[in-house]
Amino acid sequence: MTTIDHLRALAFSFPETTEEPHFEKTSFRVKKKIFVTHDGNKNIATIKLSEADQDIFSADISIYPVPNKWGKQGWTILEMGQIHPDLFTDAVTTSYCEVAPPKLAQLVRP
Repeated sequence: MTTIDHLRALAFSFPETTEEPHFEKTSFRVKKKIFVTHDGNKNIATIKLSEADQDIFSADISIYPVPNKWGKQGWTILEMGQIHPDLFTDAVTTSYCEVAPPKLAQLVRP
């Protein structure tokens, strides 16, 4: 199972990440832009993806678009209790690269 500790360690492995509250959730940001939030009550993470990446990652049952207008903008739910840790790492890394300025994204792209 993927945990907030794993998410926090992953998020802080990326350049210039900050952690801030976002309503009742925890958010991780780069240059003040959210790339992932964590909802401890629902045990989910929500990430920002491009439309193409959202389609690719949503092939896994533990990943799906937010079911409203936010989902159409690329916001995507990760079921932390079900997702494989490697897939989780790939999805969050992709989200960081989607949101980060190109110079920072280049530092973490595989």
